[in-house]
Amino acid sequence: MSVTVIGGGSWATALIKILSEKNIKIKWWLRNIEAIKHIKKHHHNPEYLSSVELHPSKIKPYHNLKEALKGSEWVVLAIPAAFVEAALADVNPELFQGKKIISGVKGMVPSHNLLVTDWFSEKFNIPKGNFGAIAGPCHAEEIALEKQSYLTIASENIDTAKDFAELLACRFVKTAFIKDIDGVEYAAVMKNIVALACGITHGMGAGDNFQAVMVSNAMLEIERFVNKISPAEREINSSAYLGDLLVTAYSQFSRNRTFGNMIGRGYSVKTAQIELKMIAEGYYAVKSIHEINKHLGVKMPILDFTYGVLYKNQSLLKAFEKLKEQLI
Repeated sequence: MSVTVIGGGSWATALIKILSEKNIKIKWWLRNIEAIKHIKKHHHNPEYLSSVELHPSKIKPYHNLKEALKGSEWVVLAIPAAFVEAALADVNPELFQGKKIISGVKGMVPSHNLLVTDWFSEKFNIPKGNFGAIAGPCHAEEIALEKQSYLTIASENIDTAKDFAELLACRFVKTAFIKDIDGVEYAAVMKNIVALACGITHGMGAGDNFQAVMVSNAMLEIERFVNKISPAEREINSSAYLGDLLVTAYSQFSRNRTFGNMIGRGYSVKTAQIELKMIAEGYYAVKSIHEINKHLGVKMPILDFTYGVLYKNQSLLKAFEKLKEQLI
Protein backbone atom coordinates (compact mmCIF):
# COMPACT_ATOMS: atom_id res chain seq x y z
CA MET A 1 0.00 0.00 0.00
CA SER A 2 1.21 3.50 -0.85
CA VAL A 3 0.37 6.79 0.91
CA THR A 4 1.36 10.28 -0.23
CA VAL A 5 1.72 12.94 2.46
CA ILE A 6 1.64 16.56 1.25
CA GLY A 7 3.41 19.06 3.51
CA GLY A 8 6.75 19.61 5.20
CA GLY A 9 5.80 21.05 8.59
CA SER A 10 5.50 19.61 12.08
CA TRP A 11 2.09 17.99 11.59
CA ALA A 12 3.15 16.39 8.30
CA THR A 13 6.30 15.08 10.02
CA ALA A 14 4.21 13.69 12.90
CA LEU A 15 1.88 11.91 10.46
CA ILE A 16 4.90 10.47 8.65
CA LYS A 17 6.14 9.11 11.97
CA ILE A 18 2.76 7.52 12.74
CA LEU A 19 2.41 5.97 9.30
CA SER A 20 5.99 4.64 9.52
CA GLU A 21 4.79 2.28 12.24
CA LYS A 22 3.04 0.29 9.50
CA ASN A 23 4.57 -1.73 6.68
CA ILE A 24 3.56 0.64 3.90
CA LYS A 25 5.26 2.79 1.28
CA ILE A 26 5.21 6.52 2.12
CA LYS A 27 5.76 9.23 -0.46
CA TRP A 28 6.44 12.60 1.12
CA TRP A 29 6.11 15.84 -0.83
CA LEU A 30 7.96 18.87 0.54
CA ARG A 31 8.35 22.28 -1.07
CA ASN A 32 11.83 22.87 0.41
CA ILE A 33 14.52 21.23 -1.75
CA GLU A 34 17.21 21.65 0.91
CA ALA A 35 15.00 19.89 3.46
CA ILE A 36 14.58 16.99 1.03
CA LYS A 37 18.34 16.68 0.60
CA HIS A 38 18.80 16.76 4.38
CA ILE A 39 16.14 14.10 4.94
CA LYS A 40 17.71 11.79 2.36
CA LYS A 41 21.15 12.16 3.94
CA HIS A 42 20.42 12.44 7.67
CA HIS A 43 16.93 10.89 8.01
CA HIS A 44 15.22 13.66 9.92
CA ASN A 45 13.39 16.89 9.08
CA PRO A 46 15.88 19.73 9.72
CA GLU A 47 13.19 22.35 10.38
CA TYR A 48 10.36 20.59 12.24
CA LEU A 49 10.38 17.83 14.88
CA SER A 50 14.04 17.29 14.12
CA SER A 51 14.31 14.66 16.87
CA VAL A 52 12.08 12.28 14.90
CA GLU A 53 14.17 9.64 13.15
CA LEU A 54 12.75 8.81 9.72
CA HIS A 55 12.97 5.36 8.14
CA PRO A 56 14.61 5.61 4.69
CA SER A 57 13.37 2.15 3.73
CA LYS A 58 9.75 3.28 4.12
CA ILE A 59 9.84 6.98 3.23
CA LYS A 60 10.74 8.60 -0.07
CA PRO A 61 10.74 12.44 -0.19
CA TYR A 62 9.71 14.22 -3.40
CA HIS A 63 9.88 17.77 -4.70
CA ASN A 64 7.72 16.97 -7.74
CA LEU A 65 4.15 16.69 -6.48
CA LYS A 66 2.89 14.97 -9.61
CA GLU A 67 5.45 12.19 -9.17
CA ALA A 68 4.63 11.91 -5.48
CA LEU A 69 0.94 11.36 -6.27
CA LYS A 70 1.38 8.66 -8.90
CA GLY A 71 0.36 5.20 -7.76
CA SER A 72 -0.76 6.12 -4.25
CA GLU A 73 -4.05 4.87 -2.88
CA TRP A 74 -4.23 7.50 -0.13
CA VAL A 75 -3.34 11.20 -0.14
CA VAL A 76 -2.92 13.03 3.17
CA LEU A 77 -3.04 16.85 3.18
CA ALA A 78 -0.93 18.39 5.94
CA ILE A 79 -0.19 21.94 4.83
CA PRO A 80 -1.68 25.17 6.23
CA ALA A 81 -5.07 25.94 4.72
CA ALA A 82 -3.82 29.32 3.49
CA PHE A 83 -1.33 27.54 1.20
CA VAL A 84 -3.50 24.67 -0.08
CA GLU A 85 -4.72 26.48 -3.20
CA ALA A 86 -1.21 27.57 -4.27
CA ALA A 87 0.33 24.16 -3.57
CA LEU A 88 -2.23 22.34 -5.72
CA ALA A 89 -2.70 24.99 -8.41
CA ASP A 90 -0.90 23.08 -11.18
CA VAL A 91 -2.04 19.56 -10.33
CA ASN A 92 -4.06 17.71 -12.97
CA PRO A 93 -7.39 16.54 -11.49
CA GLU A 94 -6.81 13.11 -13.02
CA LEU A 95 -4.00 12.49 -10.53
CA PHE A 96 -6.56 12.44 -7.71
CA GLN A 97 -9.12 10.22 -9.39
CA GLY A 98 -9.80 6.98 -7.54
CA LYS A 99 -7.76 8.03 -4.51
CA LYS A 100 -8.92 8.54 -0.94
CA ILE A 101 -8.11 12.07 0.26
CA ILE A 102 -7.56 12.65 3.99
CA SER A 103 -7.35 16.19 5.33
CA GLY A 104 -5.14 16.85 8.31
CA VAL A 105 -5.72 20.58 7.80
CA LYS A 106 -7.58 22.36 10.60
CA GLY A 107 -8.44 25.52 8.74
CA MET A 108 -10.35 26.97 5.81
CA VAL A 109 -9.23 28.01 2.34
CA PRO A 110 -9.30 31.79 2.98
CA SER A 111 -10.11 33.16 -0.46
CA HIS A 112 -13.16 30.88 -0.74
CA ASN A 113 -14.31 30.57 2.89
CA LEU A 114 -14.55 26.82 2.33
CA LEU A 115 -13.53 23.80 4.33
CA VAL A 116 -10.51 22.16 2.74
CA THR A 117 -12.48 19.05 1.72
CA ASP A 118 -15.27 21.17 0.18
CA TRP A 119 -12.78 23.26 -1.79
CA PHE A 120 -10.95 20.13 -2.88
CA SER A 121 -14.18 18.41 -3.94
CA GLU A 122 -15.23 21.40 -6.05
CA LYS A 123 -11.85 21.97 -7.69
CA PHE A 124 -11.04 18.37 -8.54
CA ASN A 125 -14.58 16.99 -8.96
CA ILE A 126 -14.16 14.27 -6.33
CA PRO A 127 -17.15 12.75 -4.46
CA LYS A 128 -17.36 13.79 -0.81
CA GLY A 129 -17.38 10.12 0.18
CA ASN A 130 -13.77 9.85 -1.01
CA PHE A 131 -12.68 12.32 1.68
CA GLY A 132 -11.81 11.95 5.31
CA ALA A 133 -10.67 14.37 8.01
CA ILE A 134 -8.38 13.86 10.98
CA ALA A 135 -9.58 15.21 14.33
CA GLY A 136 -7.55 15.55 17.52
CA PRO A 137 -6.72 16.12 20.31
CA CYS A 138 -3.19 15.56 19.14
CA HIS A 139 -0.16 17.86 19.07
CA ALA A 140 2.69 16.99 16.74
CA GLU A 141 5.23 17.65 19.47
CA GLU A 142 3.73 14.90 21.65
CA ILE A 143 3.68 12.47 18.73
CA ALA A 144 7.42 13.09 18.41
CA LEU A 145 7.78 12.07 22.06
CA GLU A 146 5.49 9.05 21.53
CA LYS A 147 3.07 10.30 24.17
CA GLN A 148 -0.22 8.40 24.17
CA SER A 149 -2.52 10.18 21.73
CA TYR A 150 -6.01 9.79 20.26
CA LEU A 151 -7.22 10.55 16.74
CA THR A 152 -10.67 10.34 15.16
CA ILE A 153 -11.15 9.95 11.41
CA ALA A 154 -14.39 11.28 9.96
CA SER A 155 -15.88 10.55 6.55
CA GLU A 156 -19.33 10.34 4.96
CA ASN A 157 -18.16 6.91 3.81
CA ILE A 158 -17.69 5.07 7.09
CA ASP A 159 -15.48 2.47 5.37
CA THR A 160 -13.07 5.22 4.32
CA ALA A 161 -12.95 6.48 7.91
CA LYS A 162 -12.47 3.00 9.31
CA ASP A 163 -9.74 2.03 6.84
CA PHE A 164 -7.66 5.13 7.49
CA ALA A 165 -8.20 4.88 11.23
CA GLU A 166 -6.65 1.42 11.01
CA LEU A 167 -3.69 2.85 9.09
CA LEU A 168 -3.01 5.41 11.83
CA ALA A 169 -3.53 3.14 14.81
CA CYS A 170 -0.22 2.20 16.42
CA ARG A 171 1.40 1.60 19.79
CA PHE A 172 1.15 5.27 20.83
CA VAL A 173 -1.95 6.37 18.85
CA LYS A 174 -5.45 5.05 19.45
CA THR A 175 -8.00 5.78 16.72
CA ALA A 176 -11.75 5.92 16.22
CA PHE A 177 -13.97 6.67 13.24
CA ILE A 178 -17.24 8.57 12.70
CA LYS A 179 -19.32 9.93 9.80
CA ASP A 180 -19.53 13.62 10.84
CA ILE A 181 -16.84 15.05 8.56
CA ASP A 182 -18.39 18.54 8.28
CA GLY A 183 -18.95 18.80 12.03
CA VAL A 184 -15.41 17.67 12.79
CA GLU A 185 -13.88 20.11 10.30
CA TYR A 186 -15.91 23.12 11.42
CA ALA A 187 -15.28 22.33 15.09
CA ALA A 188 -11.53 22.14 14.36
CA VAL A 189 -11.65 25.54 12.66
CA MET A 190 -13.58 27.03 15.57
CA LYS A 191 -11.30 25.63 18.29
CA ASN A 192 -8.36 27.48 16.71
CA ILE A 193 -10.33 30.72 16.97
CA VAL A 194 -11.09 29.99 20.62
CA ALA A 195 -7.41 29.29 21.29
CA LEU A 196 -6.56 32.70 19.82
CA ALA A 197 -9.09 34.32 22.14
CA CYS A 198 -7.69 32.41 25.12
CA GLY A 199 -4.20 33.56 24.24
CA ILE A 200 -5.26 37.19 23.79
CA THR A 201 -7.05 37.38 27.13
CA HIS A 202 -4.23 35.52 28.91
CA GLY A 203 -1.71 37.95 27.41
CA MET A 204 -3.81 40.79 28.79
CA GLY A 205 -3.58 39.31 32.27
CA ALA A 206 -6.80 37.29 32.60
CA GLY A 207 -6.35 34.21 34.76
CA ASP A 208 -7.37 30.57 34.80
CA ASN A 209 -10.82 31.35 36.20
CA PHE A 210 -11.71 33.48 33.20
CA GLN A 211 -10.24 31.01 30.73
CA ALA A 212 -12.34 28.20 32.16
CA VAL A 213 -15.46 30.32 31.71
CA MET A 214 -14.46 31.23 28.17
CA VAL A 215 -13.73 27.64 27.13
CA SER A 216 -17.06 26.41 28.52
CA ASN A 217 -18.82 29.23 26.66
CA ALA A 218 -16.80 28.39 23.56
CA MET A 219 -18.12 24.83 23.55
CA LEU A 220 -21.65 26.23 23.49
CA GLU A 221 -20.65 28.64 20.72
CA ILE A 222 -19.12 25.87 18.63
CA GLU A 223 -22.20 23.69 19.13
CA ARG A 224 -24.55 26.49 18.04
CA PHE A 225 -22.52 27.22 14.93
CA VAL A 226 -21.89 23.61 13.86
CA ASN A 227 -25.52 22.60 14.40
CA LYS A 228 -26.66 25.58 12.34
CA ILE A 229 -24.33 25.06 9.38
CA SER A 230 -24.38 21.25 9.42
CA PRO A 231 -27.38 19.83 11.30
CA ALA A 232 -26.70 16.25 12.43
CA GLU A 233 -26.64 14.02 15.46
CA ARG A 234 -23.20 14.29 17.07
CA GLU A 235 -21.61 13.77 20.47
CA ILE A 236 -20.16 17.25 20.85
CA ASN A 237 -18.46 16.40 24.15
CA SER A 238 -16.36 13.59 22.67
CA SER A 239 -12.62 13.91 22.13
CA ALA A 240 -12.98 14.78 18.42
CA TYR A 241 -14.74 18.02 19.41
CA LEU A 242 -14.33 18.95 23.08
CA GLY A 243 -10.97 17.20 23.46
CA ASP A 244 -9.52 19.04 20.48
CA LEU A 245 -10.79 22.34 21.86
CA LEU A 246 -9.28 21.75 25.30
CA VAL A 247 -5.80 20.80 24.11
CA THR A 248 -5.64 23.76 21.73
CA ALA A 249 -6.94 26.24 24.29
CA TYR A 250 -4.63 25.16 27.12
CA SER A 251 -1.50 23.50 25.73
CA GLN A 252 1.97 25.04 25.65
CA PHE A 253 2.28 23.57 22.14
CA SER A 254 -0.72 25.47 20.76
CA ARG A 255 0.56 27.93 18.16
CA ASN A 256 -2.86 29.65 18.06
CA ARG A 257 -2.80 30.26 21.81
CA THR A 258 0.82 31.46 21.55
CA PHE A 259 -0.06 33.82 18.69
CA GLY A 260 -3.01 35.21 20.65
CA ASN A 261 -0.88 35.63 23.75
CA MET A 262 1.50 37.85 21.80
CA ILE A 263 -1.41 39.97 20.55
CA GLY A 264 -2.70 40.32 24.11
CA ARG A 265 0.74 41.52 25.24
CA GLY A 266 0.72 44.28 22.62
CA TYR A 267 2.36 42.73 19.54
CA SER A 268 1.03 43.75 16.14
CA VAL A 269 -0.36 40.95 13.96
CA LYS A 270 2.59 41.21 11.58
CA THR A 271 5.18 41.11 14.36
CA ALA A 272 3.48 38.14 16.02
CA GLN A 273 3.41 36.24 12.71
CA ILE A 274 7.11 36.86 12.16
CA GLU A 275 8.09 35.81 15.67
CA LEU A 276 5.88 32.70 15.70
CA LYS A 277 7.60 31.36 12.54
CA MET A 278 4.69 28.98 11.99
CA ILE A 279 1.15 29.45 10.68
CA ALA A 280 -1.60 30.08 13.22
CA GLU A 281 -4.59 28.68 11.30
CA GLY A 282 -7.00 30.54 13.54
CA TYR A 283 -5.93 33.94 12.23
CA TYR A 284 -7.30 33.19 8.76
CA ALA A 285 -10.22 31.16 10.11
CA VAL A 286 -11.54 34.13 12.12
CA LYS A 287 -12.24 36.10 8.96
CA SER A 288 -13.75 33.13 7.09
CA ILE A 289 -16.12 32.15 9.90
CA HIS A 290 -17.06 35.80 10.45
CA GLU A 291 -18.02 36.09 6.78
CA ILE A 292 -20.04 32.87 6.89
CA ASN A 293 -21.83 33.91 10.08
CA LYS A 294 -23.05 37.12 8.45
CA HIS A 295 -25.57 34.88 6.68
CA LEU A 296 -26.21 32.45 9.55
CA GLY A 297 -26.66 34.94 12.37
CA VAL A 298 -25.43 32.64 15.13
CA LYS A 299 -24.65 34.27 18.47
CA MET A 300 -20.84 34.09 18.66
CA PRO A 301 -19.33 36.58 21.13
CA ILE A 302 -15.90 34.90 21.22
CA LEU A 303 -15.64 35.00 17.43
CA ASP A 304 -16.76 38.64 17.40
CA PHE A 305 -14.19 39.54 20.08
CA THR A 306 -11.34 37.87 18.17
CA TYR A 307 -12.38 39.33 14.81
CA GLY A 308 -12.66 42.82 16.27
CA VAL A 309 -9.18 42.67 17.80
CA LEU A 310 -7.41 41.09 14.83
CA TYR A 311 -9.19 42.67 11.88
CA LYS A 312 -10.90 45.84 13.11
CA ASN A 313 -8.08 47.12 15.34
CA GLN A 314 -10.46 47.41 18.28
CA SER A 315 -9.11 48.43 21.65
CA LEU A 316 -8.15 45.33 23.62
CA LEU A 317 -9.63 46.70 26.83
CA LYS A 318 -12.94 47.76 25.27
CA ALA A 319 -13.30 44.48 23.39
CA PHE A 320 -12.50 42.55 26.57
CA GLU A 321 -15.08 44.47 28.60
CA LYS A 322 -17.74 43.70 26.00
CA LEU A 323 -16.77 40.01 25.92
CA LYS A 324 -17.00 39.74 29.72
CA GLU A 325 -20.58 40.99 29.67
CA GLN A 326 -21.62 38.43 27.04
CA LEU A 327 -20.23 35.29 28.70
CA ILE A 328 -22.25 33.29 31.20
